[in-house]
Amino acid sequence: MYAAEELSEDAFLGGRLSLLQPRTGFRAAMDAVLMAAACPARAGQSVLELGCGAGVASLCLGARVPGLRLTGLELQARYADLARRNAERCGLPLEVFEGDLAAPPSALRARSFDHVLANPPFFAHPGSAAADPGREAAQREATPLAAWVATAMRRLASGGHLTMVLRADRLPDALAALGQGAGSVTVRPIAARVGHSAGRVLILTRKGGRGAFRLLAPFVMHAAPHHLRDGEDLTDAARAILRAGAALEW
Repeated sequence: MYAAEELSEDAFLGGRLSLLQPRTGFRAAMDAVLMAAACPARAGQSVLELGCGAGVASLCLGARVPGLRLTGLELQARYADLARRNAERCGLPLEVFEGDLAAPPSALRARSFDHVLANPPFFAHPGSAAADPGREAAQREATPLAAWVATAMRRLASGGHLTMVLRADRLPDALAALGQGAGSVTVRPIAARVGHSAGRVLILTRKGGRGAFRLLAPFVMHAAPHHLRDGEDLTDAARAILRAGAALEW
């Protein structure tokens, strides 16, 4: 469990949520909020987040869509504890399991969900380790991306949706991992500015879906063509998601 001095209190969705995160460990930010905004969940449905960390994505989704049944799976005990604490602070019903997504707890394996969220580690290959072990575990792939996708698909009910956010260079691996078990795949690149290459991609797929693959126009985060000054220059669409908790349109 983190001590109070190890934590910061961070505002999300324009201050609608105030969440605890480690000062020096892995810290969720834009990617978690975008993934939550991209999930097409409706009131009364069930949602599982794989690798939920401190619960930021699940709680942002719960703040946008009332009446969801939220569940998280987290490998690192201190982050799982933070997710539970954050859910209690927000008054949102997030049940958090501690365990490895490659071998989930039996109680979780017995359940299926309408939606699964996943923000797998960014880095697939060995490199310089982060100084903080929690940050290193969250960002450096130990479980292959294909295993993340396989676990997500097993936990989805028929017709359920998987929503993922990834670095853009992981898109080929993700599409290969989805294989024949998913359909109606839609990809939304995320670009910092107009004319810039996408740094992230959002993927939405449906278990058993039969729709054609769709590659959408990029979602652009910043309004100015290049960095002009310190301060926020979000596009109206990005501001609506990050500050007002709006949904991302597919």
